[in-house]
Amino acid sequence: MRALTIDAHGELDQLRFRTDAPAPALVAPDDVRVRVCAAALNHLDLWVVKGVPGVHITPGWILGSDCTGVVDAIGEEVSSVSVGDRVTVNPGVSDRTCEYCRTGDNPLCLKYAILGEHRPGTLAEYLVVPAANVLPIPTSIPFVTAAAFPLTTLTAWRMVVTRANVRATEEVLIRGIGGGVALASLQIAKLLGARVWVTSGSDAKLERARLLGADEVLNHRTQDVAREIRARTGKRGVDVVLDCVGEATWASSLGSLGKRGRLVTCGGTSGPLLETDVRKLFWNQWTIMGSTMGSDDEFARIVDELRAGRLYPPVDSTFPLEEGRQAFERLQSGQQFGKVVITVAGS
Repeated sequence: MRALTIDAHGELDQLRFRTDAPAPALVAPDDVRVRVCAAALNHLDLWVVKGVPGVHITPGWILGSDCTGVVDAIGEEVSSVSVGDRVTVNPGVSDRTCEYCRTGDNPLCLKYAILGEHRPGTLAEYLVVPAANVLPIPTSIPFVTAAAFPLTTLTAWRMVVTRANVRATEEVLIRGIGGGVALASLQIAKLLGARVWVTSGSDAKLERARLLGADEVLNHRTQDVAREIRARTGKRGVDVVLDCVGEATWASSLGSLGKRGRLVTCGGTSGPLLETDVRKLFWNQWTIMGSTMGSDDEFARIVDELRAGRLYPPVDSTFPLEEGRQAFERLQSGQQFGKVVITVAGS
């Protein structure tokens, strides 16, 4: 089958488009094989190419975490979907038996695995996952849209709804608008009735964010974000900060946070090591939370929102699988606004 792979970690010159990758077979009785129609890139894919500490790949490793497609084959115990169903795929696979899974917190599973990072990924013509990882979608939703949806929207939902518990009228700051998680967070926060601030180093991205509902926009290259927020809120600050950037924005994010504020982070694209003045932490009674992916229930919730047309991910650009490297280069450039999608088959 056709696939986009790497044999070793490094730069984007490690990417290989192959036409001879072995197609995956059903192994477990609850397996589902999906004929992939479209797949989307995430910043995680760039990290996998470079190498993630503790994660080991084998040559011919198939990249990609997000996809949508059509069910091609099912195991003997599968009843939730049928051959021919259009489906979207939850990129997080858990054993659903551990103590965390039994309480509905799948991302904490000791055997949790993300497609493309710990298991063969989605940038191929076929993918095999447990039936619990696929949910049907209607024909009204384009494959490209559905492919752009799962990982970032699931991550954002857990950050905004489950972890931060954002409420109507609260002030929410989202760092780095233009990326998939940030854009999904903006949409979800607006659905909840929050007042949303966004930052970017691009005025063009900020203007597009306004069109998606952002109430306040700040250019972090030309403005001191924390000082500007303090000035516009009468020194109060915001209730919630959503930060996936890490080192470069950490001090500014904390400086933007009001008393009893909550900061949720799901990544560190600018670096993993953070410095926090503990005196400000306890004096302001801040809550700092980590967040990763989402549970089965949260995935079902966001797919309901997708079916209802309330959470549609913006798509930046599309590339055929054969031009996968160009897609990665677009993502790496940081110029995208929305998801970079790769069409595979039947899109």
